[in-house]
Amino acid sequence: MRKRDRTPGASRDPRGPRQYTRLTTPLVRDTKDGEFRRASWEEALTRAADGFRAVRDTYGPDAFGMFSCARATNEMNYVAQKFTRVVMGTNNVDSCNRTCHAPSVAGLTAALGSGGGTSSYQEVETTDLIVMWGSNARFAHPIFFQHVLRGIRNGARMYAVDPRRTSTAEWAESWLGPNVGTDIPLAHAVGREIIHSGLANRAFIERATTGFDAYAAEVEPWTLSAAEQVTGVPAEAIRDLAHAYATAERAQLCWTLGITEHHNGTDNVRALINLALLTGHVGRHGSGLQPLRGQNNVQGGGDMGAIPNRFPGFQDILDPATREKFETFWDTTIQPRYGLNLTDMFEAMESRELRAVYCIGENPAQSEADSEQAVERLRRLDHLVVQDIFLTKTAELADVVLPATAAWCETDGTTTNSERRVQRVRKAVSPPGEAREDIDIICELAGLLGHDWKFTDAEAVWDELRSVSPDHFGMTYERLAEHQGIQWPCPSTERIEPSFLHGRLWEREPARHGPLAAFGIVHHDPPVDLTDEEFPLRLTTGRRLDSYNTGVQSGSFASPLRRGEYVELSPEDAARFDVAPEEKVRVASRRGEVVAPVWIDPGLRPGLAFMTMHFPDEVDTNALTIEANCPIAGTAEFKASAIRIEKLPVPAVRS
Repeated sequence: MRKRDRTPGASRDPRGPRQYTRLTTPLVRDTKDGEFRRASWEEALTRAADGFRAVRDTYGPDAFGMFSCARATNEMNYVAQKFTRVVMGTNNVDSCNRTCHAPSVAGLTAALGSGGGTSSYQEVETTDLIVMWGSNARFAHPIFFQHVLRGIRNGARMYAVDPRRTSTAEWAESWLGPNVGTDIPLAHAVGREIIHSGLANRAFIERATTGFDAYAAEVEPWTLSAAEQVTGVPAEAIRDLAHAYATAERAQLCWTLGITEHHNGTDNVRALINLALLTGHVGRHGSGLQPLRGQNNVQGGGDMGAIPNRFPGFQDILDPATREKFETFWDTTIQPRYGLNLTDMFEAMESRELRAVYCIGENPAQSEADSEQAVERLRRLDHLVVQDIFLTKTAELADVVLPATAAWCETDGTTTNSERRVQRVRKAVSPPGEAREDIDIICELAGLLGHDWKFTDAEAVWDELRSVSPDHFGMTYERLAEHQGIQWPCPSTERIEPSFLHGRLWEREPARHGPLAAFGIVHHDPPVDLTDEEFPLRLTTGRRLDSYNTGVQSGSFASPLRRGEYVELSPEDAARFDVAPEEKVRVASRRGEVVAPVWIDPGLRPGLAFMTMHFPDEVDTNALTIEANCPIAGTAEFKASAIRIEKLPVPAVRS
């Protein structure tokens, strides 16, 4: 078991939260005492490469896995997935996309053939109706929410669907608060009401979709009253949403982790897509489907092929012609099967099928569900290399730590946002100390493992990507700068495509240009972790405005908004458990327990608690969450854990 040493890259203030400092030199774990020590780049890279080679040659290519970074550039993600497939010979590559929006990609691809949001931000400003489902965008996506506010000022109505009455709901015309894990019954009831009220877009359905009859049969039992009993949403509110969405000339349906982070997240996404197909709210300007991404390049990581089942440009690995194209271009052989996703890789660590991991810019030791189990599985690895800007908890478990650059200000390249817009980022400052560019580090490791990649700069990487991804071919650096970003697809250097996807569905014969849109038949499946007398509260998790992910980047800086981690309770539950604001309590689930102060939130209904993962060094919320995963996308059920609250014993007073 690896020892931990925090001294080279981080320090703890006993009076407050952990303070992270930038990594400026490579670190290697001493083979004698197991502690970290500083090393030269030559030693660190050699140690890293030798460990990867030993695992690959002894146990085979599939004993290696890559965790790529959703905050780094497209160019870095392209090189990372190429390293995995060409140098290591496996498709085991994934990123935090698996933790959040893999169900969105899977659902959109299955229904519409493409894994990206279908609209642009500008369309939200000119639409007539905005449905914000499972998203506190005011806190979690504040930049996107500015477009929402412009839309509202321009006359758009907004409906908020969320178990909590969030800050976003304050701007809504109506708030629907379903019980956690009942989004499918709610969506089905909306769909049934639209059908029975004669508001379905029959012409669009008949021309552009498949599977409607099976869908109509599936939603038929979900009357307004039946849905009210299961979801807790009043029947009249469900009816109001159904009629508003169906009769709007243009409507945007937006969602995020409140929909995806469930054991049936892909089914949740399909249930929402069905509503757009039922009403024709897709494929037209102003009407569309918007999965809101939480980090600057979650969309781009998948676009670049840093996922186990797709090459760059979402080209299917199982397609023989596509695979042959990449094999010829890269002069290699690609395995004709999907690799392991991030969830699969953690399970493979348990069985020792996965023995080496190259982790770039991710912190799964604190972001994975059931985090204590995740740490133990990382400890099982024969070889762990972490490339990051801070000594994260994951890095503390590594054999080699490589100091890298921060994507947004220390490197050149591109990123892709939620509306599929590729934008340039430019180097403004040099990285501190001996930290190096991510791409250069990966290429040096590739060289030590026998592959001489001569990328002179980020643009050279981008031009290689453009040559193999038709969706990006027309996006030269020059054009990206000229247009201040371009949305994919952009197959031509001569024109810019419309801002929305799937316009072909409105053509007279859409099947001539691709498959029809498919209704998804999905069933209600309640949360796995049931509440009972022992664990009577439902814990759901999310984000706050002032903090970011596992707190590595935002937790070290003073903020007037920062208040650390709390367990948020309704006023009724605070009275029920006899706890006061700021009182520390024990929060326990079937997997672990933490101690956290109480915060009273009137926006919570009785029986529902809320926490974030922003401060895991103080309160490790993911010690409570359950590793119940979506079988299609591999995303865990972060949103639905069963917990109990216990008062802490009063310390004895010495006489």
